[in-house]
Amino acid sequence: MPGLYSIPLAGLKEARYTYDFKIGDDFFEAFEESEVKRGEFTSVVVLQKSTTHLELDIVINGRAEVVCDRCLESFYIPVSSANRLFVKQGREWDEADPDMITMPLDEHEIDLSQFFYEYIHLALPLKRIHPDDSDGRSTCNPEMIRKLNDLQAGEEQSDPRWEGLKKLTRNN
Repeated sequence: MPGLYSIPLAGLKEARYTYDFKIGDDFFEAFEESEVKRGEFTSVVVLQKSTTHLELDIVINGRAEVVCDRCLESFYIPVSSANRLFVKQGREWDEADPDMITMPLDEHEIDLSQFFYEYIHLALPLKRIHPDDSDGRSTCNPEMIRKLNDLQAGEEQSDPRWEGLKKLTRNN
């Protein structure tokens, strides 16, 4: 029986096939190290089978719960990803190339869960901050922003230990 995120390969003729997958919180629970703990995604996989290989176009769209880098509150961020994966058959597994994998001849299905996991995480933005509202104001937690602003105001006082170094850079 194929897994929840697997495509059975036995009996596929040379043609194009489309598969739909739903990815939710239970998916991320299976990956202990996952940065994403909650999310709602759909994935559409278009598989083109040829005599020499499989070509999979994997499109993932949805949203992931992340922690705001500024105020440290959780919020949902839109995530989308489009990737192409080539699969050829060989003697043993080989995943050295992230875009071309080799799977053993005796495998009857391909489990895409690890690929879904990686594609979602790679599509996350590096900077994760609450989006601004329609008036251009931050939607971050206002109490946390106030505390950050108070801390920044206190940092403006110069540390006398750095003054000597600043004089050196000015003289050169």
